Amino acid sequence: MPPLPYLHLRRFFIRSLSSSSYLSASSSSSSLNEASKSVVLRRDLTSVFHHFRRQGPALGCSYLSQLSLSHSFFSESGENDVDQSSQSLAAELLKDPDLDPLPITKRLQLIFSHVKPNPELVLNTLNLSSEAGRTVLGFNEWLISNPDFHHTDETISYFVDYFGRRKDFNSIHEVLAKGSGISGAKTLRSTIDRFARAGRPTKLLSFFETMEKNYGFKRDKESIRMVVEKLCENGYASHAEKMVKDLAHEFFPDEAICDALIKGWCVDEKFDEAKRLAGEMYRGGFELGTTAYNALLDCVCKLCRKKDPFKLQSEAEEILVEMDCRGVPRNVETFNVLINNLCKIRKTTDALNLFHRMGEWGCHPNAETFLILIKSLYQAARTGEGDEMIDRMRSAGYADALDKKAYYEFLKILCGIERIDHALIVFAKMKKDGCEPGIKTYDLLMGKLCAHNRLDRANSLFNEAQKRGVPVTPKAYQVEPRYAKKPKVKKVEKKRETLPEKMARKRRRLKQIRLSFVKKPKRTMRRAF
Repeated sequence: MPPLPYLHLRRFFIRSLSSSSYLSASSSSSSLNEASKSVVLRRDLTSVFHHFRRQGPALGCSYLSQLSLSHSFFSESGENDVDQSSQSLAAELLKDPDLDPLPITKRLQLIFSHVKPNPELVLNTLNLSSEAGRTVLGFNEWLISNPDFHHTDETISYFVDYFGRRKDFNSIHEVLAKGSGISGAKTLRSTIDRFARAGRPTKLLSFFETMEKNYGFKRDKESIRMVVEKLCENGYASHAEKMVKDLAHEFFPDEAICDALIKGWCVDEKFDEAKRLAGEMYRGGFELGTTAYNALLDCVCKLCRKKDPFKLQSEAEEILVEMDCRGVPRNVETFNVLINNLCKIRKTTDALNLFHRMGEWGCHPNAETFLILIKSLYQAARTGEGDEMIDRMRSAGYADALDKKAYYEFLKILCGIERIDHALIVFAKMKKDGCEPGIKTYDLLMGKLCAHNRLDRANSLFNEAQKRGVPVTPKAYQVEPRYAKKPKVKKVEKKRETLPEKMARKRRRLKQIRLSFVKKPKRTMRRAF
């Protein structure tokens, strides 16, 4: 196996040749001159290459530096170049670091000296190199050392999100320490979100205590609200409440923080704690808003669905009466909570009645309201009403919400209730609305058609996906037994009896008749003396 620097030089030569040949092909006016330059360059590189093999790998770095100074690379600013550069960078980051003695930063400086990084390139590279691990720290160092690139709050947040997905908070510390003074609100939000989603509330609180000193983030009421919201969204309301009470002398909580705390207890489905906190807030002079009451309403409905669905409407009515007594207005989210929970206990008719009465409180349905009702109507096999609700949603101005994801959910419900014909009708409507079906949509329909033993229709869908450029792979789908064709049972013709068989059958029958007239002995009990 040749030495490793020799491989790097060879890669560099190939990149140089491809770049020079691209230059010669792109210029039509001076094609002859460019071709001669390409030939000269190829000869020079060949001589240098043989000289390098004779002299050994020690001269590799010197020749590499000379070539990098003498050769100018050509790069475009189009999307294709960004994608190709991202793929090349990701491939380099995903390589085994033990196979190359050079650190990743040096390798990137040598191989990608012609690349001018931008935020799009950084994001694409990080998305493509999800398994690179801490090698990405070298990528960050390369960006810092690149004179054509300057970190921003957005680009640092990309690295925080990357390491947060891997729960590598030591690497996040290194990124934030090197980006001190540049990081802003977006990076702070990403950091707080990653701590909360990873289940590290204690570390998040300690980070909040030291973030101004260590990373230059400002501690104010906005940052406290951010921490409280993320803790409550992920089910750590107790930590959030303790933090708010400890910092009350420094930052007095407002109504938004109080609503977030109540919502956090409701996310944990601890209704008693939420009511206790609401009572403390009322005694402290705070007034709960519609957001807090919507959270309480949703919590009550969820608990009733788990324990006793028949009490859902009565318990929800108590919350609504309390809202009216306190003077808290209802909004569309209030109705969405009620309609959603009614649909989940299969009370679609009651949900529709509530939908028609929304105007009495000055509320109008939004896209979420329509989607909830459409899915519930399809689940109840009321396909005609579901189609009418789609048309009504489109006429209400929410056609943009009928995207590929929404249609896939409709198709999944229809296939689940064995309404494959209507699913194909909705699928045709999906294509008519301009939504391009994806792999999951085609796979769902083909699997259901094959289960119903409608192979011709499944094959036509497969061919359609191939024409549209959807990379659908053929699979072995199983036909359900009730739709499988049963093999025809051939009737066995009755053979004519032979004379001995006929005589034997007659004797058996005569014996049965003769025995039927025999008097059966009676079982009498002996008298005990």
